[in-house]
Amino acid sequence: MARDVVTRLLVLSRKRLAPAGIIAANVLIFCCWRVPSLQRHMIKYFTADPASKTLCLPMLLSTFSHASFLHLATNLLVLWNFSSSVVSLLGPEQFLAVYLSAGVSSSFASYCSKVTTGRFGPSLGAVSVTGRAAAGDETVRTLSCRAQSGAIMSVLAVVCTKMPERELSIVFVPALTFTAAHALKAIVAMDTAGLVLGWRFFDHAAHLGGAAFGIWYILWGHEVIWKNREPFVRLWHQFRTGGGGV
Repeated sequence: MARDVVTRLLVLSRKRLAPAGIIAANVLIFCCWRVPSLQRHMIKYFTADPASKTLCLPMLLSTFSHASFLHLATNLLVLWNFSSSVVSLLGPEQFLAVYLSAGVSSSFASYCSKVTTGRFGPSLGAVSVTGRAAAGDETVRTLSCRAQSGAIMSVLAVVCTKMPERELSIVFVPALTFTAAHALKAIVAMDTAGLVLGWRFFDHAAHLGGAAFGIWYILWGHEVIWKNREPFVRLWHQFRTGGGGV
C-alpha cells in the first residue's frame, strides 16, 4: 500500500516537474521586470522585436516574459491545467522541448508579421508593459508591448488536437462548457481576424505560430522526429564515449 502511494507520488511529481520549472522561471522574470535597474536589460533580451539589434536570444527569452500580473496568472493557470495531459502524451523531456520550440516558432511568426506589415514593436508574454531604457545615445523612450503567449497556445493546441472531445469551460463561467475542438477553432478564428484586421492588443501572429507548431508536432512532427532520432542518438553516444561503438 505504502509503496503504491509512493509510486503514484513519484509519477505525479515527474509530470509536474517541467511545468513547475517553467512557472518558476516566469515568476522570477516577472519580478525582474519590477527592478528599475534591470529595465534596460529586460527590454533588450526579454522582448521580441525585429527592429532590435538583439534578435535571436529574445525569441526564446520573451516566451517567459510578462509584465502584467493578470496575463501572467492566466497563462500559468492554462499551462498548469493542460501541461499534465501533454506530459502524459509526450513525456516531460519532449514537453519541455515542444514548449521552448513553440516559443521560438511563435516569435518567428511575430517577426514575419511585423516585417510584412511594417508594424514594428516589442512583444512578450504580457498584455502591456511600460518601461524606460536608454540604448547608447538614444533618448530614453517608453515602450508599449503586446501579448505573445505563443508557447502557451502550443500546449493548448496539442491538447485540443489530440483530445478534441474533451470538455472545457471558462474559469469564471463554469456552467458554460464546450469541446476542446470548438475552443481551438474559436481561438484560431479570433486570432486570424485580429491579424487581418490589425488588432494590436495581442500579438495574433505569435498566437497562430504557436498553435500551428503545436498542431503540426502532435500530428506529424512527433512521429517524424522520433523515427529519425537514432542517427543523432548514435552520434551523441559516440561523442560521449570518445568515438567508440554503440
